[in-house]
Amino acid sequence: MLNGNDEQALQEVNSPQFVLGPPDGPADNAFAHRPPGKEKPEAEARSRQERPAGEPQSPELPAETDEQPAPPSASSGESGKSFRRRHPIAVVIGSVLFALAAGTGCIYWSYTWHFQSTDDAFIAARQIALAPKVSGYVSQVPVTDNQHVAAGGVIARIDDRDYRIALAQASAQVAAAQASIQNIDAQVTVQRAQINASQAQVEQAQATLVFAQQQSDRYQELAQRGAGTVQNAQQYSSQLLQQQAALKSAQAALSVAQRQIESLKAQRSSAEASLAQAVAQRDQAQLNLSYTIVTAAQAGRVVNLTASPGEFAPAGTNLTMFVPDEIWVTANFKETQLASMRPGQPASMHIDAYPKRAIRGHVASVQPGSGTAFSLLPAENATGNYVKVIQRVPVKIVIDNPPTDVALGPGMSVVPSVRINAEPSLYERLTSSIDHLWRHS
Repeated sequence: MLNGNDEQALQEVNSPQFVLGPPDGPADNAFAHRPPGKEKPEAEARSRQERPAGEPQSPELPAETDEQPAPPSASSGESGKSFRRRHPIAVVIGSVLFALAAGTGCIYWSYTWHFQSTDDAFIAARQIALAPKVSGYVSQVPVTDNQHVAAGGVIARIDDRDYRIALAQASAQVAAAQASIQNIDAQVTVQRAQINASQAQVEQAQATLVFAQQQSDRYQELAQRGAGTVQNAQQYSSQLLQQQAALKSAQAALSVAQRQIESLKAQRSSAEASLAQAVAQRDQAQLNLSYTIVTAAQAGRVVNLTASPGEFAPAGTNLTMFVPDEIWVTANFKETQLASMRPGQPASMHIDAYPKRAIRGHVASVQPGSGTAFSLLPAENATGNYVKVIQRVPVKIVIDNPPTDVALGPGMSVVPSVRINAEPSLYERLTSSIDHLWRHS
């Protein structure tokens, strides 16, 4: 069993405030108790050691200390001042770097606030499939894959012998129709001469009829007075009737000749229609002959060429894909980026395939609706639970200076940046001022 002094000594050894004394000190000072303030008097320690074992220990009050712990703010301030005194150059350099970083951040924010950018952008074009309009065997393919072709350039040729024969036949039909019209025109000329002759016969018959009428009247009067014979009166009366019949016959012949002109005119109209039909057939044959040469309607590049000489190509068979030179960029901006975006605003673009190329362009139009609204299966937001998602709206950006020494095609990734604020930024004003000072210095 431990007595009271031993228990007190054991508690002091186990306490966190126990500190070993010097090894060469007195035996009664082998253990020392150092409270966090001022050390307790030595008399108090001796009285505690000399207290009898059976005497109960009285609770000890904490020792009052005259010294108070210094406030942490004062100590940190003193350490900061001491650091500035010890490292004045480092403090100045740090302050300058912080000021530069803050100024650079403000300039960068002021510059980027004038632009809207997206990485959801691709080159687009109206690529088409080139196919022959007539069937036949492919005789020649003067192009190869990825070759650039000017407008009107030949892509493929089809054997045209059948179409040349058809054109010659149609041309012969045109010549026959033209000859038929010329024959009818000649008949009309002859008939007009016949009409003139019939007209002359009518005039002659009219003159003869007038003379016969006069003779008949004269001999009728002589016969009534007895100066002439009845036979002469009857003879001239008969001649009058004959001349009247002759006049009617001449008039009928004139009418027939005139009607023949109308018939010839109708025949000529029919011949003209036949000529027009023959001309149309000839033009169709000529078109079919021209269709044997497959050409490019505009400048562009041949892509995925499948035509080969010697193969039979039915009408409408895909010979190759064709990508025109007219390309643009379809940038899918978020709908929250379109508040200040308008057609005509300048844009700069960087193509992933050619990152060192700076390409300029401008906004051509903004699609009136999101991309999903015109998809094959548009989203139906009126069914089920609705979760709002920021939509993307396609914006067409036309390239102002497309590069000619590299190949650009649909689907290539682009990162466009549209300037939505025309006012100069802080960075631009600073660079302009520096440039102005540099030029006038």
